Amino acid sequence: MKNISILAFLVLLGCINTFAQEQDSSKSLSVEKIWKEYQFYGNGISGFRSMKDGLHYSRFAMIDNKKSIAKYAFNDTVGNFQIILDGKELNFSGVDLRVDGYEFNEDETKLLLTVNRKKRYRRSFTAEYFMYDLNTKKLAPLDDTRKPQTLASYSPDGKKVAYIYENDIYVKDIASGKVKAITEDGSVNEIINGTTDWVYEEEFAYTKAYDWSPNSEYIAYLRFDESKVKEFTMVYFRELYPTPYTFKYPKTGEDNSKVCLKVAEVKNAKSTVIELGEYEYIPRIKFSSKENKLMALTLNRHQNHLKYHWIDVLEKKMPSKVVYEEKDEAYVEIDDNLSFLEDGKHFIRTSEKDGYNHIYKIGIDGSSQQITKGKWDVIQFHGINEATGKIYYTSAEEGAMYKALYSIQIDGTQKDKLSVNKGTNTVTFSEGLKYYVNKWSNINTPPVYSLHNANGQLITELETNEYLRYLIKEMNFQEKEFIKVKGASEDLNAWILYPPNFDSTKQYPVYFNIYAGPGSNMVKDSYDGGNGAYHQLLAQKGYIVMSVDPRGTMYRGAKFKKSTYLQLGKLETEDMIAVAKYIKKWDFVDPNRIGIMGWSYGGYMSSLAITKGAEHFKMAIAVAPVTNWRYYDNIYTERFMRTPQENAKGYDDNSPINHVDKLKGNYFLIHGTGDDNVHVQNAYEMVKALVKANKDFDQFIYPNKDHGIYGGNTRNHLFRMMLKYTQENL
Repeated sequence: MKNISILAFLVLLGCINTFAQEQDSSKSLSVEKIWKEYQFYGNGISGFRSMKDGLHYSRFAMIDNKKSIAKYAFNDTVGNFQIILDGKELNFSGVDLRVDGYEFNEDETKLLLTVNRKKRYRRSFTAEYFMYDLNTKKLAPLDDTRKPQTLASYSPDGKKVAYIYENDIYVKDIASGKVKAITEDGSVNEIINGTTDWVYEEEFAYTKAYDWSPNSEYIAYLRFDESKVKEFTMVYFRELYPTPYTFKYPKTGEDNSKVCLKVAEVKNAKSTVIELGEYEYIPRIKFSSKENKLMALTLNRHQNHLKYHWIDVLEKKMPSKVVYEEKDEAYVEIDDNLSFLEDGKHFIRTSEKDGYNHIYKIGIDGSSQQITKGKWDVIQFHGINEATGKIYYTSAEEGAMYKALYSIQIDGTQKDKLSVNKGTNTVTFSEGLKYYVNKWSNINTPPVYSLHNANGQLITELETNEYLRYLIKEMNFQEKEFIKVKGASEDLNAWILYPPNFDSTKQYPVYFNIYAGPGSNMVKDSYDGGNGAYHQLLAQKGYIVMSVDPRGTMYRGAKFKKSTYLQLGKLETEDMIAVAKYIKKWDFVDPNRIGIMGWSYGGYMSSLAITKGAEHFKMAIAVAPVTNWRYYDNIYTERFMRTPQENAKGYDDNSPINHVDKLKGNYFLIHGTGDDNVHVQNAYEMVKALVKANKDFDQFIYPNKDHGIYGGNTRNHLFRMMLKYTQENL
């Protein structure tokens, strides 16, 4: 048993940030301090993993300069710990292993270690897996022949490991070392088993498309036949000649992968196809934690008819039964809130069917009991403690820009607010919901990490980011303020940041930073790291900085969010034009100097603002924008727009590429050529349209960079370019 203080441990984790913060102690804010030295991110405590008892957690720790895994008690404020895996033992065949992550088996006697992890797309990766036995201290590769692998996981009994290699599923018996192929037809750009294709990964937000049965005898998995999906090719410029990379990407109206659900019996690798009726997508599969029964969710192509299928894998032919359905005039949301109750007859789902997102107890007999109620949205379901009957969730009950933690009894009574500070409370619970770590911040305050028991009682503060608080004060950060602004049809949430020494008798240019799309709000009461620091830099350069959440954004109910259905971009643009008109009436705003910047959907919106709203916006910066919805993937776009064959007017009327003739102001178009999400095709086609319309514009391309446009000096260069452009054109 060794002793190390939690504070000292966190300092180790934050040493890179702290080192960067000490590079330049002057009080002059700069792009370099924000995006090269990363001075404004602060320290965190990410990476802890709750142990099964719910009383302890594990995490990486630097011990004797070796990356190790240590065990801590949640209620130990001193920081005593026990070494689970000493980094000195992470050496195989004379080579020190660079461990990126780890996973325990069910009884926490074995570890799966990921080594040399390499990113593929947003969530997918490959890695070399190693198994480590905590009792024997034996370290061995999972499969030294078939590597790298991905998505390895122990069976519930801890005797086997399943993993994916080159689109096939394999199972290794730990005792014998024998490997069995569960599938054998995997092929690049043809057949995928056990993981997802590009569009499922991006839009349904998951990659592990297989699950073990509780008795460890079966594996349920999805099989994707993407042979008919059209290919998209990106070109990377790394060597003397460019390297093409081709993958399957279904654009709007085009064919999807043909997906089916199979269940394999591990002992003989025999798979059974599960009949699910008519469907287009299978966005989730999950075994019950108690019984050998499987839940599969299916959606139609319009994504407005969701079905829950209940499958008993022990029955002959494994028949499926639809136990719950939900329909919507627009679309039904998919989330990760599926949680089975111990009685085996009920599960938890969140739904917007009463107009707001709330928690429901659903029976396999089709019954439905609403647990939370009110004109506000549940943001996340965190779990249920069936011993106490308490459900834990975060919601926007205090307003769309706030996030607070609550508990409530499963019968809908005894609701208690557990978070104390207003702002954004992001919580991570231990196993069994005995403790949670709360990350709190507000729009002007860096994150504070604190440990609480299940009743919300504070045990200790883990990290307060005192140095960062000092730094932003030294850098003369001004406070952002929440306000209401007039949209085209109703009041909208916004924040505003005034320059230092603001003088209401003078006139200032206004810089809008927006996203405005489904699934992400910009107007929220949370610390915004580098982006927030960049807003402060703009303010110090004499700009008023604002952000607005127009119609179509979240946490104001389903009607507000889904108002943009079949016409993405239309109402949002009308709102932004209305806001521009509204602020022009303010005496301290220069009505001829209003600019707008956005990334991804925000870049799409800034492109619409400078074209459709050409009379009101002098400058627009569009980073990685969609310029024509016909170029984007089908799951995302069709969820909100249906297909272009069904809704050509909705697509064409609201794509910036069709409005370039209206451009009058200064337009800066930025994209990465390695963007697998919003393809650089969007930028190139926008350029073609601008040239055809004989319009002047500015453009910058980042070779090989993906949708995030980062790596090395890239992000620093990007923001330095945008700042210079803003100063010269707004």
